[in-house]
Amino acid sequence: MTDYMVRAIAKSGTVRALTCVTTNTVSEVCRRHGTLPTATAALGRALTAGALMGALLKTGQRVAMRFEGNGPLKKIVIEADSDGSVRGYVGDTQVHLLRPDGALDVPNALGRAGFLTVAKDLGLKEPYRGTVQLYTSGIAEDLALYLVESEQIPSAVGIAEFIEQDGEVSACGGFLIQAIPPVDPLVVEELMDHIEKLPPLSELLRDGKTPEEIMEMLLSGMEYDILEKRAIGFACSCSRERIERVLISMGKKELTSMVNEQHGAEVTCEFCGERYHYSEADLERLISELG
Repeated sequence: MTDYMVRAIAKSGTVRALTCVTTNTVSEVCRRHGTLPTATAALGRALTAGALMGALLKTGQRVAMRFEGNGPLKKIVIEADSDGSVRGYVGDTQVHLLRPDGALDVPNALGRAGFLTVAKDLGLKEPYRGTVQLYTSGIAEDLALYLVESEQIPSAVGIAEFIEQDGEVSACGGFLIQAIPPVDPLVVEELMDHIEKLPPLSELLRDGKTPEEIMEMLLSGMEYDILEKRAIGFACSCSRERIERVLISMGKKELTSMVNEQHGAEVTCEFCGERYHYSEADLERLISELG
């Protein structure tokens, strides 16, 4: 099944909801980075969180999310665009921690102490930034806390994955529900009741439930309209031209040092792993542009 997102709004105008399946996207990104199972689970959750946040943006906007903790994973960095494209990486791809019951231990891999920083490129002079302390380091709860504390929007977030013993991603996806101001406490109570009664999200995803079917369970008994169905997929924004701009920003002295000492340069994109090679002549051309 192709990865996609469904966006809905209650006919009463009191609730908006997003549901998505991200299995193939997460599989591709984690394969590119060669992550071990716990790192795969952490990156998969964060990629799904990014896709959900990206769906809240207007056309042409972008969001960046950075989870930084004191655990061996160190960090998770995600970028997502309004068109459904998403990309990301972790600080250490070879982290694999298990809980005593054998489950993947994402919270301790990321670290219990740290921060989530969200930066939104809204087409303004400066990006909008918000930071909150990590709440559970399980990703979904941390995103919900950010939305409540930084954006003052009551939100519930659910993200789940299933990683096979061989490390393959067999299921991944999530949901985001928000109460639209002015918030009706009774509506919030009804939504929380639906979420509590929902079967484990990982089971629903493994059973092949679609975003539409998960939406129906979340908003059971509530009349709503499906506003959009949007494809989700991996896409990197790197290019040779963008890397050149980064090199130029390093300045004439640093580029000259690369020519004299390294006789060239190789830059690897952290998001997709693409390698860009620059010869001495390439670097000298960039130096001349600076001159």
